[in-house]
Amino acid sequence: MANESRTLFLASQSPRRQELLRQLGLSFEVLDATIEERQLPGESALDYVRRVARDKAAAGWMQVAHIPGAVVLGSDTEVVLDGVVFGKPVDREDASRMLVLLSGRTHEVHTAVAVKSAGRSSDVLHTSKVRIADWPEAAMSSYLDSGESMGKAGAYAIQGRAAAWIPSLDGSHSGVMGLPLFETAQLLREYGLDC
Repeated sequence: MANESRTLFLASQSPRRQELLRQLGLSFEVLDATIEERQLPGESALDYVRRVARDKAAAGWMQVAHIPGAVVLGSDTEVVLDGVVFGKPVDREDASRMLVLLSGRTHEVHTAVAVKSAGRSSDVLHTSKVRIADWPEAAMSSYLDSGESMGKAGAYAIQGRAAAWIPSLDGSHSGVMGLPLFETAQLLREYGLDC
């Protein structure tokens, strides 16, 4: 396998995942592998994040299965507090609701990475614990006004202005951003990619 030429495809339009994957020194092509992201009744947060990552990789694979040596990476990141998944906010009010609930508490961020190639698939899950300080209403409102919370799981970006309200992180900074680089690199090496 190591001698076979590999072409990596990222089944994600996320600029953050693309930036993180470039940090590993990898060349890749981006696929639009849009899938429905909805937690099923009775599905745990961990099962949900893993399933979505696998579904993204599978949807990407359908587009490139005809390419010899194709390897597809899909990923999903979810913020979870008290077993409840905080997805991407639908509007400012939803983002505010999420941040109020997260303020002054420690929550989990689960990121699953799934890789698929011809006849093979595997995945890994990384969990980080993030503490958000008590976020005063005026400061939170200013953050919401910035628009940074939109399109982000849990309505915040650890690599952005929200970092000013995150006193501690137990886990992977890149994982909270959307792609745990250590685990991702380990997984891709198993598929013959050098990183």
